[in-house]
Amino acid sequence: MFEPSMLVPISLGFFGLGVTYLVWGPQEAFGFPTRDERVDRSMGMWGIFMAGLSQVVTGVILFVGLTWFQVFDDQALYMAALAFSAYGIHWFVLGWNRYRGNSPQPNVGMAFAFTILSILGAFVFFDVGLWAVGVLFCGLTWVYVSEFFASIPVPGVERILGLAHTVTGLWLMYLTVGTTLNLALGYTLPAG
Repeated sequence: MFEPSMLVPISLGFFGLGVTYLVWGPQEAFGFPTRDERVDRSMGMWGIFMAGLSQVVTGVILFVGLTWFQVFDDQALYMAALAFSAYGIHWFVLGWNRYRGNSPQPNVGMAFAFTILSILGAFVFFDVGLWAVGVLFCGLTWVYVSEFFASIPVPGVERILGLAHTVTGLWLMYLTVGTTLNLALGYTLPAG
C-alpha cells in the first residue's frame, strides 16, 4: 500500500484541453486563422497532442492511482478519471479527423454521448461541492450541444461552438492556475 497523495495531476488535463479550446475556438468563432488545409493540419495536431495526450495521461494516472495503488481517495476523482480519459481519447479522433480533412458529420453521435457525460460530470461535481469544476462541465455541455448542431450542420452554429470553446477554454485556464496554486502553494481558491 502506498501513502495517499494530495498531488492530483488534474492541472495537466485542464491545461491541455484549455490550450486546445483557445486554439480551436477563435478559428471557429471568428474565422482566425482562415481555415484551409494547412490550418486544419495544425489544429489537428493541437487536438491530438495537447488535448488528447494531456487528458489521457491525466485520466490514466487518476485511474491507476484510484484503483491499483489507491493513492487517491476522493471518490469524485473517479468522475474526473472517466472524463479525462474519455475526452482525451475523443480528442485523438477529433484531431485526426481535422488533420485529415474528414467529415465532421459522424460527430453527431459523439456529441450526444459527450453531452450525457458532461451533464453527469456537472451533477457529480456540484453534488460534492466543487462548483468550479461543475461550472466547467456546464461549459462542456454547451460545447457538445453546439457540436451536435454544428455537425448536422446548422448554419451559424460553428460560431457558437467556437464561442463555447473559447469561454470554456478561459475557464480551464482559471482552473489550471487555481488548482496549481492550491496544490503547490496551499492556496484555497475555488478550483479542481
